[in-house]
Amino acid sequence: MRTQVGIVGAGPAGLMLSHLLHLYGIESAVIDIRSRESIEGTVRAGILEQNTVDMMTNAGVDARMKREGIPHHGIELRFNGRGHRIDFTELANGRGVMVYAQHEVLIDLIKQRINGDEGPLLFGVSDVSVSGITDGKPTISFTQDGSRQQIECDYVVGADGSQTYCRFLIPEGKIRKDYFRQYPFAWFGILAKAPASSDELIYTHHERGFALISTRSPDVQRMYFQCDPDDSVENWSDDKIWNEFQTRVNGPGAEIKPGEIFQKDILQFRSFVCEPMQYGKLFLAGDAAHTVPPTGAKGLNLAMADVHVLARAIGSYYASKSVEYLDGYTATALRRVWRAQHFSWWMTSMLHRFSDASDFDLQRQLAELDVITSSRQGSALLAEQYVGYPLA
Repeated sequence: MRTQVGIVGAGPAGLMLSHLLHLYGIESAVIDIRSRESIEGTVRAGILEQNTVDMMTNAGVDARMKREGIPHHGIELRFNGRGHRIDFTELANGRGVMVYAQHEVLIDLIKQRINGDEGPLLFGVSDVSVSGITDGKPTISFTQDGSRQQIECDYVVGADGSQTYCRFLIPEGKIRKDYFRQYPFAWFGILAKAPASSDELIYTHHERGFALISTRSPDVQRMYFQCDPDDSVENWSDDKIWNEFQTRVNGPGAEIKPGEIFQKDILQFRSFVCEPMQYGKLFLAGDAAHTVPPTGAKGLNLAMADVHVLARAIGSYYASKSVEYLDGYTATALRRVWRAQHFSWWMTSMLHRFSDASDFDLQRQLAELDVITSSRQGSALLAEQYVGYPLA
């Protein structure tokens, strides 16, 4: 098989990139080790920044999102038993976010790829390897249905997630530097068939730890509370879970509405950035290059921002043979990545209880929350970063 851009990974970054390249008139092929059923059935992050909503609209893959997505124009910060609303419309120039789960985005992009763009999209491959990224002859090799196959291309994009193979094609040491931070807590997450407990997301600071009251649809709720990373879902009965949520959001104006819990999981916390995000004819995008704590709702949105920059750079190359934007991809993408890392760290450190925290640390967190919610400038800083700065 011969194509212009070979993409390893059919997640948000890989699929959106393939569609954007199609709009530029550029051929691509996408492969993934997972099955289509696994990709479309794994429920993950569900907050789309204004930028991501605009990208999907401009790319013509927004029809179902507009029908089924839930626009949100603010969030609530709760501490000391009281809620404080951050109004996006007022504080972020009318920009907002959309609640639309990642797997729904992937369903839409896969459908577009198969029925609209009609480029190669191969699921369930194995034994993936990449060669030739430094000698000008990139090749992706893989096995499908017992047969060894190859994709020859001009460029390779590693969009294969946090368990990436492609990132390790960039040599360590003087070329590749990995920045990593592990957090000393995790999130206990549930999916439940229940009515929404709030019209908007609630981020709660409590002496027992953080909690997030979120939603996936009018009938399915996604909620989290901070837990020990060594905890187990077997330690938590449904009644105990609902009591914990109610305890952490306790106070006027907050009532958790329980229902049938059909999924429980524990999410580990870490921050990671790879520099550079390119090497030879290889470019990284999305979780293959960086991960963030979910507190700031930035993971999926950073993947979309990456491919916005990368598609433009590749489009410029094929239109004019200029490599200026390709050469500047890492610098352009990482500026947003590090800003998102800071925001995610800030939200995490402000709302979570750390195991070694003193009473002083607790009071400092409460004072910081008070400053943010009582100052228009403080609230605006949070709102602008939450909805996402406009794409360059």
